[in-house]
Amino acid sequence: MKKALKIIGVVLLVIIIALFLTPILFKGSIEKMVKKTANDNVNAQVEWSSLDLSLFRNFPNASLSLEDVCVINKAPFEGDTLVYAKEFDLAMGIMQLFKDEGLSIDQIYLNEAFINVKIDSLGNTNYDIAKTSESSETSPAKGEEPFQLNLNHYEINSSKINYLDESGKIFLKLKDFNHTGDGDFTASVFTLETHTDSKISFDFDGTNYLRNNSIVLDADLEMDLENMKFTFLDNEAVVNQLPLEFEGYVQVFEDYNDIDLQFSTPSSDFKNFLALIPEAYASNLDGVNTTGDFQLEGLIKGRVDEQYIPKLDISASSSNASFQYPDLPKKVEDISLNLEIKNETGLVDDTFINFNDVKFRIDEDRFVGSGSVKNLTSNMLIDLKADGRLNLANISKAYPVDLEQELSGFLDADLTANFDMNSIEREAYKNVKANGSMKLSKFDYASPELAKPLHIEVATVDFTTDAVRLNNFEMTAGSTDLKMTGDLTNLLGFAFSDQALKGSFNATSNSFDVADFMVEDEVTSETASSSSAEAIKIPGFLDILLNFDAKSVKYDNLTLKNAKGSLALKDEKAVLNNVNADIFGGNIKLDGIVSTADSPNFDMKLSLNTIKILEAFQQMELVKGLAPIAQALNGIASSEIALKGNLTRDLMPIYTSLSGNALAKIISAQVEQNKMPLVSNLNNQFQFFDFDKLKVNDLIAKLKFEDGAISTEDFDFKLDDVNVMVSGSHNFDNTMNYNLKFNVPAKYFGDEVGGKLAQLSDTDISEMNVAVPVSLSGSFKNPKIQVNTQNAIQSLTQKLIEVQKEKAKQTITDKAGEQINKLLGGGKSKDSTATDSTKTKEEVLKDKVKDIFGGFTNKKKNN
Repeated sequence: MKKALKIIGVVLLVIIIALFLTPILFKGSIEKMVKKTANDNVNAQVEWSSLDLSLFRNFPNASLSLEDVCVINKAPFEGDTLVYAKEFDLAMGIMQLFKDEGLSIDQIYLNEAFINVKIDSLGNTNYDIAKTSESSETSPAKGEEPFQLNLNHYEINSSKINYLDESGKIFLKLKDFNHTGDGDFTASVFTLETHTDSKISFDFDGTNYLRNNSIVLDADLEMDLENMKFTFLDNEAVVNQLPLEFEGYVQVFEDYNDIDLQFSTPSSDFKNFLALIPEAYASNLDGVNTTGDFQLEGLIKGRVDEQYIPKLDISASSSNASFQYPDLPKKVEDISLNLEIKNETGLVDDTFINFNDVKFRIDEDRFVGSGSVKNLTSNMLIDLKADGRLNLANISKAYPVDLEQELSGFLDADLTANFDMNSIEREAYKNVKANGSMKLSKFDYASPELAKPLHIEVATVDFTTDAVRLNNFEMTAGSTDLKMTGDLTNLLGFAFSDQALKGSFNATSNSFDVADFMVEDEVTSETASSSSAEAIKIPGFLDILLNFDAKSVKYDNLTLKNAKGSLALKDEKAVLNNVNADIFGGNIKLDGIVSTADSPNFDMKLSLNTIKILEAFQQMELVKGLAPIAQALNGIASSEIALKGNLTRDLMPIYTSLSGNALAKIISAQVEQNKMPLVSNLNNQFQFFDFDKLKVNDLIAKLKFEDGAISTEDFDFKLDDVNVMVSGSHNFDNTMNYNLKFNVPAKYFGDEVGGKLAQLSDTDISEMNVAVPVSLSGSFKNPKIQVNTQNAIQSLTQKLIEVQKEKAKQTITDKAGEQINKLLGGGKSKDSTATDSTKTKEEVLKDKVKDIFGGFTNKKKNN
């Protein structure tokens, strides 16, 4: 006995050692077999990060596990991921590891997978990747396959499936997808027991019909693999919280599929209707009191191929129903509905939808609607009718809808419309039959996207065949009031055919403050500079003309009075035309375009007429950049500006991109040197006049803007009777490079200096001017000023010589030189080693002028 136990123990030890060693010994050969099989049978790139072989994970079966499995498409979907799985497990009998060729797979586990199915507009499918036997590098022997799916269990866990059909404009998305199946796939006919749960979203032709709706399905299917017929036996599905029972079959043929399915609700409780509403809006149905019934049933039967769809007969109905949530004060009563979706031919275009007697009541407010939709794929026919009144405040009191802001006010509707989509798309509105009205009154709305709560006292819309008329619109927000009337010519085209919303309106306001509609941007600077930061965009769906008349418009720190003009919004552009307003004690006129279609840009023509210079400088950033010197001018000016350039994402000018020109005229202004370092420093450079006492009259300057630089055409102006010539340029960063020439009358030199010059020239110099060149660099806040005294001395000397030549009518004699030396005191020049007797008479005269000129350019006159 002891010997037998000892033998058994040794055998068990050998078996355990073998279980440990087998994965190590066979891992390499298994991985080579899998790679070879993939390459031989799949027209795609198959990769994985690691392969693991275990005999313990699914004992007594062996387990083959692949991690980070990718199946990547080749042309025409080259580079697209068809399948990715975090983990892909195959379970098989241990003896399969010792076979020379082929593996028999018993179980499959797919975990955290992404399956991306796509059909392009040409009908190509990205899942058709199986190679034909002719294209395989090596074909298996007859009766032998590289993999045999002798499945009895499979799982897909925590996965996501996308299905996109570009030709059919269908997009189906399943997330949090879990599915299990148990059955004997070795039999030709067997029962497959399945469980599925997922979140489902569904879009068709750009319209969303399901969004993250919950679905649970427990289904037993009879699988006839030989005839490819799959029959539903015992089945129950839950869509959101709506239970459904169904039966029937699906059979797959080579050229078409045959479907015969029937479904219905297991009970007629009206709570089933509430369960149809997506979970995000339906809330918990526990404790909800309901009366009345709700029935949903349907038949889907027929052939499915490129031409036909199954015939449809789906209906939902309820009568005299009500519901009330336990924590809400209001009850929804007198609910009736009758919905039908039918197709009697199998042709898609013959599908039609009827919704009749849709009505409900909250307190005394009743609402009734009905309509139909026909010819789904050709020329869709739509018939709608709505009549009733809603107290908007009662919506959240009767239904647990999650609103950012409580609604208030009343909506009254009495509307009928009948039209076809071809007429809408051709804008043949004469074929549209619409009449009735809608009225919104006492409506209050606040939102984080609005700076101030919005109050609409009344908004009345009348519908006619030709247009939608806004008869009355009265709104307030903060300190803003607004009244509008006008027409929308294609509201139905906008609502049903993705057309631009077209209209023309007249608006009036006593006070309009733009800040009442703007919310402060809380995005950090790092985020704002990133590509993900949102930019201000002019809506592309608008084609609107707005004529406005506002007594006061406030934008930032600007206040415009009596603002009139028009604003057109179209193609993501805002066109301003003949906009006039009173501002800065004068008037402004504006024409131009702001576009956000590509990168934001603008092109404007601006007229400023008889404005107060200091007010414009203090309140307009553009003036500070264009004319920084305006800071030191107190007076009246006019300007014509043509300017274009790029804008930031929040529609502020990018100064380095600006180009254009301006014509500026200072009608009259007093210089205030203490307002600006440049003027103050100029004042300190000259003895002969005080800038604080000077006036500028009739200055006209032409400016040119390019790449952030402002250059001037040469111009001149007068500071009292001092003529100043100007040339040069500056930038929006206020750096400058200007040349000025002051033509200074001799009277500014003072009696002492003037008397010496008079004696020197032996004439009356009251009509004489001295040219004083000045160069400006640095910035307007930190200027660098250089007075060119050498040129001034040369100019004055030449004038004195010319005067003497005219007086004497002869060459300057030595006697005249001696008289000049005697008058001026003789002696040697301070800056020369030569004696006066060795210099020419012009040099002597120049030295004397230099001495005199230094007395009135180096310091201010003492008071």
